[in-house]
Amino acid sequence: MSKWPEPAWRIKDLGERTVDGEWVFRGNLLKVRRDRVQLPDGASTEREYIEHPGAVTIVPVLESGGLVMERQYRYPLRREFLELPAGKIDPGEAPLECAKRELLEETGYVASDWLHLATTHPVVGYSDERIEIYLARGLVYQGAKPDQDEHLEVFSLPLESALDWVREGRITDSKTVIGLFWADRILNGDWA
Repeated sequence: MSKWPEPAWRIKDLGERTVDGEWVFRGNLLKVRRDRVQLPDGASTEREYIEHPGAVTIVPVLESGGLVMERQYRYPLRREFLELPAGKIDPGEAPLECAKRELLEETGYVASDWLHLATTHPVVGYSDERIEIYLARGLVYQGAKPDQDEHLEVFSLPLESALDWVREGRITDSKTVIGLFWADRILNGDWA
């Protein structure tokens, strides 16, 4: 519980009202919109943003205490990243079901114990994307079933080492950093 009092907001309504809009691009994963909006002071402006279906990130904890992680090439940045397992939510799919599917597909593990840790919004300035973060325990290996265009390497790493890699700049993926920080607090008993 925070020791700081709730701030007294000076401006009551910061909302922006959509006047009209158009699709700029509609791809398989992302859709880009340009909307004209009315600002709280009555002025108008344009907002461009990406519509995203949402995603999940999983913090899989082995019985040994190590975490199941991945090394994967990410084309937009033209390099490999060290990440927690994650994936896009399919239309009509519940986030937890997506997490279970992605964990099995990417790592080959199923989990008997699932805990929702947080909902994050990674890029609020230009996307409506949300990422649901789960902790998975009681892991049993059943064999990976990656998507046809998915090439990754699965490895295990102690949480302490993963946090060191964040500090050293070896792990920079934001969903992974957030998941690791949450895992540290939960697994060390700092947060119930």
